Amino acid sequence: MRFLSKLKIREFTGKTCLLRVDFNVENVKDSLRLKNSLPTIKFLLRRGNKIVFLSHRGRPDKRDGALSLKFVIPFLEKNLKKTVIFLKEIPSKLPPGKIYLIENLRFWPGEEADDSIFSKKLARLGDFYVNDAFAVSHRKNASITQLPKLLPSYAGFLLEKEAQTLSKAMSHSAKPLVVIFGGAKVENKIEAIKNLSKKADKILLGSSVTSKISALESLSDAKILKPIDWIFENGKAFDIGPLTAQKYGEEIKKARTIIWNGPVGWFENKKFAGGSITIAKAIAASEAFSIIGGGETTQLILKLKLQNKIGFLSTGGGAMLEFLAGKKLPGIEALK
Repeated sequence: MRFLSKLKIREFTGKTCLLRVDFNVENVKDSLRLKNSLPTIKFLLRRGNKIVFLSHRGRPDKRDGALSLKFVIPFLEKNLKKTVIFLKEIPSKLPPGKIYLIENLRFWPGEEADDSIFSKKLARLGDFYVNDAFAVSHRKNASITQLPKLLPSYAGFLLEKEAQTLSKAMSHSAKPLVVIFGGAKVENKIEAIKNLSKKADKILLGSSVTSKISALESLSDAKILKPIDWIFENGKAFDIGPLTAQKYGEEIKKARTIIWNGPVGWFENKKFAGGSITIAKAIAASEAFSIIGGGETTQLILKLKLQNKIGFLSTGGGAMLEFLAGKKLPGIEALK
């Protein structure tokens, strides 16, 4: 992969960078993705470059003011101490300025269609391209896979750190390796569980992952721990029970590497947050190197103010899962 950090001082100074970021957030308060984008942005600005931000937000079927990216401008201007020009349309050339934010790319159908014509309209605005959006690098979108074909292209600092940290955890993790899977999108986790079962010493399951445990029958039962008790309401399980939380805590305490993706209960509801909070605090107290990813899981860590006790907080949810499943991410492959 071509890394931005490897650029020589004389390269791409005073140019215009098309910077693919992930501003797909509900609000700017405590946003891990926004904060983690700043090192790459500031690096490019120090070199006298102009920046054109490219991002998406949500899954709009058409233009939707509620999903506009304009709301991130105060955050950017506060942290960069510079004016950000908002572009509702894709211009033929940039107006006078230094930093630009193009409206939600998914307002144009060409983005998700991975359309080469759409990407050429974007490419005309820049001299080089940087992908710093790990969380969307598993998508075949025009701004992810087409732009690297048209411009000199590099991975930003965040994408580099994500890929290197997860690669190291997959190939050189200290043992025992304990992996925790929760969340609701079970179908997106099966392959990652199967792939990690080859390397993990224990896999701890929570939430609705267990509802499709039959898909994991080929795996070693000794490695996979399922909840032994639940917290129910109206006949439905919404959280792991205290006995499960205690048992999982014992495994976490023995671990030297921990990977966690997905809360083990419906943590947004205080009545069903106990299991996830117990897991989070156990990981924070552990001496293991920990990697935590997925929007809901990192949200919990930030809410509990435990981020300084975690080895690495990943900005990726689906991208992290596909990486852990051993799949090649289109956004990363495009930079090779």
